[in-house]
Amino acid sequence: MALILASQSPRRKVLMGFITTSFTVDVCMEEEKIEEGTPADQMVQQLALQKAKSVAQRHPGDIVIGCDTVVAIDGEVLGKPKSEEDAANMLRKLSGKQHQVYTGVALVQDDREECFVSATGVKFYELEDELIDWYVATGEPADKAGAYGIQGNGSILVEGLEGDYFTVMGLPVGRLYRELKKFADQ
Repeated sequence: MALILASQSPRRKVLMGFITTSFTVDVCMEEEKIEEGTPADQMVQQLALQKAKSVAQRHPGDIVIGCDTVVAIDGEVLGKPKSEEDAANMLRKLSGKQHQVYTGVALVQDDREECFVSATGVKFYELEDELIDWYVATGEPADKAGAYGIQGNGSILVEGLEGDYFTVMGLPVGRLYRELKKFADQ
């Protein structure tokens, strides 16, 4: 039995290495589908499960881990920005406010599946336009939910957080370790 991470995220690969070095990566190539208006916590769980199930079809008997992360503020889900302008607009929405980061994780092995969602509250400092413009110009926001990465230059935007730091990075390491242990022992 092998362990497979169904994610192309380099951050998730590094974080998975905190749990074990005995895993491979296989990326879901299917388009993800989600119903309009799905709450953020349910959305990430459904998307993680879709990814894990898709990859699991190619790996009978193996345990596949699927993940998805979104940022939500005032009921609005912020995914990855479509442009630099979109990234700047997202950062303006987050400026001076608290928002939630949700990471959904799905474990799939053949017809067995377990899912969970980890949520962390993140508070941003008030962001001046000059700082937003600089940060967007770094290119870092381009592939990040909510247009920021807490582990990089985006760390200077964050005033504080309530919850798991690694959830914000895209893989709740401590919780996944425990869930994976339970799942593998069943």
